[in-house]
Amino acid sequence: MSNKAIVAGVGMIPFTKPGASESYDVMGSTAARRALIDAGLDYGKVQQAYVGYVYGDSTCGQAALYEVGLSGIPIFNVNNNCSTGSSALYLARQAVESGMTDCALALGFEQMNPGALGSVFDDRTNPLGRFSDEMSGLQGYDEKAPFAAQFFGGAAREHMKRYGTRPETLAKIRAKASRHAAANPLAIFNKEVTEEEVLATPMIFDPLTRLQCCPPTCGAAAAVVCSEAFAKAHGLRTEVFIAAQAMTTDFDSTFDAHDMRKVVGYDMAKAAAEQVYEEGGVAPEDIRVCELHDCFTANELITYEALGLAPEGGAEQFILDGNNTYGGRCVTNPSGGLLSKGHPLGATGLAQCYELVSQLRGTAEARQVPGVNLALQHNLGLGGACVVTLYKSQSAA
Repeated sequence: MSNKAIVAGVGMIPFTKPGASESYDVMGSTAARRALIDAGLDYGKVQQAYVGYVYGDSTCGQAALYEVGLSGIPIFNVNNNCSTGSSALYLARQAVESGMTDCALALGFEQMNPGALGSVFDDRTNPLGRFSDEMSGLQGYDEKAPFAAQFFGGAAREHMKRYGTRPETLAKIRAKASRHAAANPLAIFNKEVTEEEVLATPMIFDPLTRLQCCPPTCGAAAAVVCSEAFAKAHGLRTEVFIAAQAMTTDFDSTFDAHDMRKVVGYDMAKAAAEQVYEEGGVAPEDIRVCELHDCFTANELITYEALGLAPEGGAEQFILDGNNTYGGRCVTNPSGGLLSKGHPLGATGLAQCYELVSQLRGTAEARQVPGVNLALQHNLGLGGACVVTLYKSQSAA
């Protein structure tokens, strides 16, 4: 039998704009210390660490954790594009459940530059080349538009073509995110915006306006994952555990279906969610709170359907009925999500973990979703990888 993976501690720092943050090592060490303090654990008791970041030199994880302590433990550096943080969490959970270790630390951080994402190396094969070729074949390539926005804007166009989804519905997603983030002191944007204001911002790639694209962000978050026996032996918190988790990569359909929704990871998300529901013994209808990867409003739209929160073609009605916010069926991104909380690539998956653990503990304050004992997390990276995680409170076990 596998060990139960307890999330004994979580830590996060406020997300900031590029140029306004401390160095990655300072951000990372601060988030790690906060997670350890939250757990009530000394760093010397941590047996392994998994550290995620996308933009940085090798062994940045060591540079950050050496500020916390020099204990000689294995430190693994992880890079899986925007799913990096949850990939580090996946490895920590796997190590604990398998019995390889009793206590692991998952840490993610990112020190980003202003502007759209871009490649660092131009002298070798681009890992997104096959994706770019498929996108260009389906919709062409706009040299003036940001690379990522073209992918997710194309997914929005596909959904609109198939189901008649309106641009105003995408704007509702961003307005909802701003309302949620207004109650989150750690979010980069706390100002509420209306649908009209969202639509009035400059067009980045039709139908995505500027406010429908997540901002480049700096920040860090961390989680302490341990076995239940370890937690009890050290007097740690045991309220929340990882009940199921799955990571998927791309399928043939990513390229063979010639559908931009699938190019950006729809089938990865669907397959991971189905694995998690089966392993966790739950159904989409049981989920009342979810942090999902809303790097663009388009991705939140299609992910409602990939996760089974809405039926195929039913995402727009799900939004119009208010089922994605307080008082609805599933409060989605109570943190404000990537759109308003921010998206420091390596930290995002662990920031989602921070929010959902807070929700299950009942400590999310003004963001608290009442009466929840299950929480779902979705974190996606092009190239590609998708991690879906189900958290439970011990009262629901």
